[in-house]
Amino acid sequence: MDILSNLALGFSIALSPWTLMLALIGCFVGTIIGALPGLGPSNGVALLIPISFSMGFDAISALVLLTSVYYGAMYGGRISSILLNIPGDEPAVMTTLDGFPMAKQGLAGEALVVSGVASFVGSFIATIGLALMAPWLARVAFQFGPAEYFALYMLAFCTLGGMGSNNQAKSAMAACIGLGIAMVGLDKTTNMQRFTFGQMHLFDGIDFLVAIVGLFAVTEVFSFIESHGKESAIGVKLGKVSIPWKMLNQTKGAMLRGTGIGFVAGILPGAGASLGSFLAYMGEKSMSKDKASFGHGNPSGVAAPEAGNNAAAGGALIPMLTLGVPGSGTTAVLLALLLTLNITPGPLLFTERPDVVWSLIAALMIANIMLLIMNVPMVKVFVKILQVPSFVLLPGVTMIAFVGIYSLTGSSFDLLMMVAFGVLGYVCRKLEIPTVPIILGILLGNAMEDNLRRAMILSDGDWTYLLSSPISIGFWIAAVLGFVAPIFLRRFLAKPAPLPTMDDD
Repeated sequence: MDILSNLALGFSIALSPWTLMLALIGCFVGTIIGALPGLGPSNGVALLIPISFSMGFDAISALVLLTSVYYGAMYGGRISSILLNIPGDEPAVMTTLDGFPMAKQGLAGEALVVSGVASFVGSFIATIGLALMAPWLARVAFQFGPAEYFALYMLAFCTLGGMGSNNQAKSAMAACIGLGIAMVGLDKTTNMQRFTFGQMHLFDGIDFLVAIVGLFAVTEVFSFIESHGKESAIGVKLGKVSIPWKMLNQTKGAMLRGTGIGFVAGILPGAGASLGSFLAYMGEKSMSKDKASFGHGNPSGVAAPEAGNNAAAGGALIPMLTLGVPGSGTTAVLLALLLTLNITPGPLLFTERPDVVWSLIAALMIANIMLLIMNVPMVKVFVKILQVPSFVLLPGVTMIAFVGIYSLTGSSFDLLMMVAFGVLGYVCRKLEIPTVPIILGILLGNAMEDNLRRAMILSDGDWTYLLSSPISIGFWIAAVLGFVAPIFLRRFLAKPAPLPTMDDD
């Protein structure tokens, strides 16, 4: 009954005209920010914080606006991923694997509808979970130390190598390339240079956004020029855009499974929506009876990661509100906002400031419904992008990529790095080396190294500490099985050619 009374309090605040208007504005702006390659939710929220302060918003108004932008950006990231094979942000990387092939098959509208509904399912259920299970799930997150996190990251890499590619060697090599790129810069502990080659611009490391825009946006431009548009979705004849009820019914299981995986990943501090999206996709592919269709336009390959990354976005709010520990980069920005407003996150927040917590939860539920209503009818507008002539669209995409990166970093060196990553992505595509493990290595490399270092410090260099808990042991077993098992399964499932008989001529 306490939850119902608290939700009633939250909705009484969230349903005011002012709060509804802020939620609507946040959803719209967030969708646009998410669709623009390279910006992403954390940058979008950070850019709007000065606006909320300059307009004198109170704590509830500022949180409703910025969390609506957060959820809207998570929705919007799928648009450029599906239509142009350019992820709007990190969690949308997995959506490109099956979303873009669907667009090339003339199913861009269906892919956008499936991803929009999956985003709604993931974020709405995660918001309900936030209301029901926040205190209990916060205690579970306490069980994760550096050894458990390192094992979790190894699980992500091994399952990606075992299930995400038909060639484990190439996938493992790509992951090593990503980890090597993540090591570039000054060591956080010793302050020594690593792979900088004396270049001052590399002292701070390589920005993830520079890498992702180069590997996807610039590579896509190179491939388009080489193939004269034959390998692109631009100009593909699109069927009548309608709600694909049959496809939605087929992917409902993927949505629910992706929601569960993503929600758990979001709760873990530091894991975030990116890991939730990766694990949701890998988990769905491992459970599918038709694994070969993944990467070639399987709707479940769109539904699972979209539900996963949006559920992780909601789950990441739990450690932020209950422990004061950000579960992702965007919640770290929101945590800074709360502290600036003299609101201290923690277990007492639910009792000391219930108006803030429950109005936020109610506003998120309303924002999800707004986003679903806003995004599904706009699918017809989004797919028009593919009908823009390539000589107009490609220079526009390139310009947005260059301007977006330069506006964030202010460095012309980063523009050169972005082109270099574009060349790397093009070479990998020609050699059939997957680029997703490279992205995963860059994304998780620093966190993986930090947790390994903490584990070694706590254990005084004892490597057995990495196997010191049942949770970490379970992750290690799953990692080994996830990488090795597909090798034997492919050999076992491969049917030998039938031997000739006397009846054959």
